[in-house]
Amino acid sequence: MSTAVAAPFRFFHLEVVRTRRLGPSMVRVTFGGEELKDFAAGGRDQSFSLFLPHPGQEAPVVPVSDDGDMYATLGAWRALPDDERAVMRSYTVREQRHEPAEVDIDFAVHEDGGPACRWAEQAAPGHRVMVLGPAVADNTAVRCRPPRDTDWVLIWADETALPAAAAILEWLPAGTRTHVWLEVPHAQDRLELTTAADVQLTWLVREENAPSALEAVSAAELPEGTPYAWIAGESGSVKALRRHLVREREIDRRRVTFVGYWKRGVSEDGLREEAVADEAADM
Repeated sequence: MSTAVAAPFRFFHLEVVRTRRLGPSMVRVTFGGEELKDFAAGGRDQSFSLFLPHPGQEAPVVPVSDDGDMYATLGAWRALPDDERAVMRSYTVREQRHEPAEVDIDFAVHEDGGPACRWAEQAAPGHRVMVLGPAVADNTAVRCRPPRDTDWVLIWADETALPAAAAILEWLPAGTRTHVWLEVPHAQDRLELTTAADVQLTWLVREENAPSALEAVSAAELPEGTPYAWIAGESGSVKALRRHLVREREIDRRRVTFVGYWKRGVSEDGLREEAVADEAADM
């Protein structure tokens, strides 16, 4: 007797239902589609791969294998010419709803943005995308996992990680002591956030000459007890903060989750190549 086990990730065909401007630097795109009934976001910082069409294409070009094999599909996709194969970028799920079946994705947008930024600015109902996302809620693309003995939580995020940070705050158990720093370009980028946690929140607005992430966190008086830290955003800031928390604050490095979503002067493709090289160097 054999028991079928669902693959943790699969490809989903989705289309835009509506868009909403949240602020100067953020656009929310809501997706729908029949296949969303099998989409199973695990909450928090659930990440996935978003495949977008090039200008002039009606849908992203992703040659999904007949059996849906993820690795075969990705291999076939990589083999396509750059100007034909779908643009792939990594994002996090802001919210999933089941009645109706919808998923919200918040895009950080700015001048001189890349292809995903330009796509989000022009997204309209009916536009089609493809997602390589979770088919089971407990999956490895959810990184925020505070250990059970956590006494308090520290969060830092810039605008690219703000959707994930907002979802984490909604997920945190009531009364959880949490110190949060959220860095955004403009004052109007501040969002109304919902949480039952006991949160001390500081907005770091760059146009208001706010201190850097490292300066702000270094100057803070943090609680006693056993912490858990989640820091995500620009790679240089993330590395500096992690170094501070581990070396100067003496937080166990295993209790610090850190994710570089982007790096100044480097494309996402280049950042991914650097991450692979760093992983190989650590082996």
